Amino acid sequence: MRHGKKFNHLGRKTGHRKALLKNLAVALIENKRINTTLAKAKALRKFVEPIITKGKSNDTHNRRLVFSKLQDKHAVTELFDTVAEKVAERPGGYTRVIKTGFRKGDGAEMAMIELVDFNTVYAVSSTGTKEKRTRRGRRKSSTAPVASQEEE
Repeated sequence: MRHGKKFNHLGRKTGHRKALLKNLAVALIENKRINTTLAKAKALRKFVEPIITKGKSNDTHNRRLVFSKLQDKHAVTELFDTVAEKVAERPGGYTRVIKTGFRKGDGAEMAMIELVDFNTVYAVSSTGTKEKRTRRGRRKSSTAPVASQEEE
């Protein structure tokens, strides 16, 4: 029985699953975007988000922790240099999973997983800043009645 097992086993034994997630994480960090099945993308998101969080603080301890998960020097360097700069002020949610349809051969649902801050299509432009709105509506201070000057 699988009581209390909250992660997707992906139809693999433990060693194979760890190797798969490690290789997918390395590919995601180096390429910033990969195509895979939806189940693997969702499992990868849970695996790679804590690693990216550790990458935000560049010290020896976190580098060793990340290297123990990834086992790739180039990916660790990429994570701590370029990825950490982009995600420094983001409090979480570093990846985005977008469904891309079904695979022709076996009908598996495919998805694209990407690092959010490296996508230039969805980037928010700072030139067109909109005023923040709430559902209740806000009163502006300029709508308050202005006291008229008294004539002497």
